[in-house]
Amino acid sequence: MAQLSDDCFAHGGALMRLDAALTELSARLVPIAATESLPLALCHGRILAEPLVAKVAVPPRDNSAVDGYAVYRDDLSQDGETRLPVIGRAAAGHPYPALQPRGSAVRVLTGAVMPRGADGDPDTVMMQEDCTRDGDSVIIKPGIKRGANRRLAGEDIQAGEAVLPAGRILTAPDLALAAASGYAVLQLRQPLRVALFSTGDEVHAAGSTLPDGGIYDANRPLLSALLTAAGCQVSDLGIQPDKRDHLAKVFAEAAHEHDAVVTSGGVSTGDEDHVKAAIEAQGRLDFWRLAIKPGRPVALGMIGRVPFFGLPGNPVAAMLTFCFFARPLLQRLNGATPRQPRSFPVTAGFSYKKKADRREWVRVSLQDDGNGGWRAEKYAVDGAGVITSLTRTDGLIELPEDLLRLEPGERARFYPYDALGL
Repeated sequence: MAQLSDDCFAHGGALMRLDAALTELSARLVPIAATESLPLALCHGRILAEPLVAKVAVPPRDNSAVDGYAVYRDDLSQDGETRLPVIGRAAAGHPYPALQPRGSAVRVLTGAVMPRGADGDPDTVMMQEDCTRDGDSVIIKPGIKRGANRRLAGEDIQAGEAVLPAGRILTAPDLALAAASGYAVLQLRQPLRVALFSTGDEVHAAGSTLPDGGIYDANRPLLSALLTAAGCQVSDLGIQPDKRDHLAKVFAEAAHEHDAVVTSGGVSTGDEDHVKAAIEAQGRLDFWRLAIKPGRPVALGMIGRVPFFGLPGNPVAAMLTFCFFARPLLQRLNGATPRQPRSFPVTAGFSYKKKADRREWVRVSLQDDGNGGWRAEKYAVDGAGVITSLTRTDGLIELPEDLLRLEPGERARFYPYDALGL
């Protein structure tokens, strides 16, 4: 398992663009997760630890793409019908056992290996719907092209071809490709073990009796779900009292048993915010002021050699900074090559003014624009603590740093929530 340097997250404190911050931090990170071997059935969503090279060609032999008849194209008349004797049959997994002579046809079913020949090989398949069977013969119409309805050996994958890179977050089609390439077991990164807890004397567990001045802990279930969706193995350490000595002990124990630690809120210089002091007693803490809204302040640090992510306390800000900042960094720590979240352009149905040099996300709902596209409508309340702005909308419009104003009818990039792991 690799280790990170003590100053891995060091930062001078200036306001920084999101893409620049991610580029700088990604260059410093190395995978810290160990590896393990698992059968394909357990590999979905996991991170490939080493590149895959195809052990076999796919398909391994020329085969028929349809139910029909394997023939030599040069045996067919160009002007009229051709009658050929049908000398045998081939099905998927059951090749024709002999050599096919010129001037003959072999009945082939979809997926059947193309017969071999004594003088070259049959090169064309006539679809059964375009033939007429007459006893032991088949009558073939003119006009078929050479090689029609024949799949070539290796047309999908060549033996020895690189098919999947290390760091790939494996999808269902990836598993199909691995299986077709000859793999039953894959070498994977073990899930990143992440400790998650909340701090703050005002924060209480959902379902408990809420005292005057208290709030229920919304961030912990939010972040636990996001971490799990990002492929992490989460240890929920609950709500911890905001006391320096106690937090120092919790951080030390969490770092001993985990690969990363994540919290939200409580990382400031207030009299009752002791997270900063507790971490600095064992490592270092750096604040990254990102040029984004919501969610500008993010704390990154090291508890010994274990990375710490301190996200903003407001739920919307915590969600956004996790999805666009913390998640790609955690995935790199886990050996993954992060995927850019899926997005697409939509038409704005509202006007919006923003500051220069700051990236902003606006919570929106999509409506049919009547022209085969989508129109985005802004949620009425902007606050970073408004959780209903996430549950009553469809996703986010991203407004880049150089944009000052968005007007109705203009195009903007939309990120659906499911693409962000929500």
